[in-house]
Amino acid sequence: MNAINKSLDTTLWHEVCQMDDLIDDVGVCVLVDDVQIALFRVSGNDEIYAINNFDPFSNANVLSRGICGDLKGQVVIASPIYKQHFNLKTGQCLEDETVILPTYSVRIVDASVQLANN
Repeated sequence: MNAINKSLDTTLWHEVCQMDDLIDDVGVCVLVDDVQIALFRVSGNDEIYAINNFDPFSNANVLSRGICGDLKGQVVIASPIYKQHFNLKTGQCLEDETVILPTYSVRIVDASVQLANN
């Protein structure tokens, strides 16, 4: 008898919105377990990005109101207050390499946008 090792997916996914709720290049803020998360659907890109909404330079939850774009080949969000750029894939601040924001895994299931509990 052969034993088959199966890896169980223990990730908890939170449904946060529908794809139709997202507009290209316009952020949306969602609340998951008391954490504000900024979601972005960037034009010309099939991915949905999720990054912490908290801007550590201004100490305000504002990144969902920032400007999406491409800077030096990186998909970024520019903070609306002091204009620091954060890589939407990694959370890395381009102007200060010591600052990295949490990012979140996103999946789409039947047009439903879901975030992982990471």
